[in-house]
Amino acid sequence: MTPNIFEDVNCCVCNNSNPSDFKKLYVKEDYTVLECGKCSFTFIPPYFRIQIKYDNYKDEKVTEAVRNGNNYVKFERHKLRYNLIKKYKPNGSLFDLGAGWGHFMLTGKTLGYDVYGIEISEQPYLYSKNDLQLPVEHIDFFKMSEERKFDIITMWDVLEHIDKADDVIKKCARITNPNGFIVIQVPQIDSYFAKKHKDKWKMMSIDHVNYFGKKTITQLLKNNGYEVKTIKSSFEIKLFIMYTILPFIKRLKGNKQQTQQEVNKNIKASERQQYFNSFTQKPMWKLKLYMKIHNLIYKTLEFLNIGEEMIVVAQKVK
Repeated sequence: MTPNIFEDVNCCVCNNSNPSDFKKLYVKEDYTVLECGKCSFTFIPPYFRIQIKYDNYKDEKVTEAVRNGNNYVKFERHKLRYNLIKKYKPNGSLFDLGAGWGHFMLTGKTLGYDVYGIEISEQPYLYSKNDLQLPVEHIDFFKMSEERKFDIITMWDVLEHIDKADDVIKKCARITNPNGFIVIQVPQIDSYFAKKHKDKWKMMSIDHVNYFGKKTITQLLKNNGYEVKTIKSSFEIKLFIMYTILPFIKRLKGNKQQTQQEVNKNIKASERQQYFNSFTQKPMWKLKLYMKIHNLIYKTLEFLNIGEEMIVVAQKVK
């Protein structure tokens, strides 16, 4: 029996659920990417999503690699994010949804924000809770109490992983204080790199189920009472080192017949982190110089609107 990949298909942006309104945008080896004919939202349909689990996608080896990394570099990198947030909300309560290893929260705490976060993956949760002593809980967002409200909600590379992104934003709206803000970073499907590489775009993978562009993320937020204040291009240099430079070097040293995507699939998360650590385990004067260069590159690419991701800042107006 031929699988029906259009079964239970639904657009989280315009709520379109008519199978005939969706087209196959890309057909990959282990999944298919669909595009909504009504609003152009791009996503992987539910048929493939059952393969995706995040509760234990990082192991102890990754934790050890993170523990051996240099927190100074991580703090300086996250300060760039807070420089943007401060323009809209210089203080207040901040909820980080998908807190990861906790360094963004820790940076916010040192800057005076009242931080709280949740993380569904066990190892990052344990590290942020025990190593960094942060107020992080290991719970499902949809089971989290809605009694507590926040001035700022942040999601860094989270929303693209979550099925039913509309339900996520709906709940965010319910726990955002009046005139509060939501700040989201996601891969940008209408970016220069995505348009150039198409189905070979490195941000496209089975675990990224949602692919937003400026129009669709704006509409999703508007549907839930948010007004977009700014959308900025974002180029994560750390990810570039781990997901572009490392696979390129391994391909040069190994089987040149393999594509970079094939090489990427075989690299473990701990190896990526260790490779990034090699850039940060330097004397402090070198690290400070590295961060000045990093920030210059980041701001230049942001100004030129060159990046694979976008940072969206929106305010709750309803």
